[in-house]
Amino acid sequence: MAKFGVVVFPGSNCDEDMVLALRFVAPEAEGHQVIKLWHKDHDLQGVDVVVLPGGFSYGDYLRSGAIARFSPIMTEVINYAAKGGYVMGVCNGFQILAEAGLVPGALLHNTGRSFICRNVNVTATTTNSPFSAEAVPGQAYTIPIAHGEGRFFINADGLKSLQDNDQIIYQYCDANGQITDEANPNGSVFNIAGVSNKAGNVFGMMPHPERAASALLGNTDGLVVLKGLLMRVGV
Repeated sequence: MAKFGVVVFPGSNCDEDMVLALRFVAPEAEGHQVIKLWHKDHDLQGVDVVVLPGGFSYGDYLRSGAIARFSPIMTEVINYAAKGGYVMGVCNGFQILAEAGLVPGALLHNTGRSFICRNVNVTATTTNSPFSAEAVPGQAYTIPIAHGEGRFFINADGLKSLQDNDQIIYQYCDANGQITDEANPNGSVFNIAGVSNKAGNVFGMMPHPERAASALLGNTDGLVVLKGLLMRVGV
C-alpha cells in the first residue's frame, strides 16, 4: 500500500487539491494514505511518495521556489530522493525541485511575460517512467496550467542529455497529439512540460494533474499521471 506526503509551504494553494486527488485515486479503503507535511518538519513520516504542490511558496519572492528550496523539510526530501525515493513536484513544486537541483533545467518567465491560466494539451514523450506508465503514446491529454514562470529552459548540451537518458516525460502538443510551436503555451525549450532526474524517481511538471482528476470537474485526464505512480508504489 502507498503512503503519500503532500508538503505545505507558506503560500501553497494547491495542497488540498492534491490531497483530494490522491485520495480519489488511492482511497484509504484500499489501504492507501495521504498526509500533509509542514515545511518546517524534519520527518517524512514514512511516506512512499513526496509531493510538492502548486501555489506561490513564500509569495514567489526573489524567484519562484528559490526560498522554499531552503525550507527545513527540503533537506529530508533531498536525502530521500538520493536514496531512490519517489518525489513529484507540480507547478511551484516543479520550480522548487529545479531550484534544489533535484531535476535539471530552470523555469523562467513565460515568453509573453504574463500569467497563463487555461487548459493545454500534453503528450507522453516516454512511457518508461512511473509518472507516464499509464499514458498512451501519441495521445493528447488536456490538463490545466496556471503559472507566470513556467518556461522550461536548458542549454543544448543539457537538452541532449535529457533526450539521451529518456528524461523528457511530457511535452506540450495540440489536440491531436502533434508537438508544434503553436501548442507551446509559454516558450518552453522543446515544448517540455515535464522532466525527471536521471534516475527517474524525481519528476516535475508545470500542468496541474490534480485539477483534472475528477469527473465532477469534467476532466479526468490528469489521472494518467497519478495512476502510473500508484501502480509503481502501491503494493
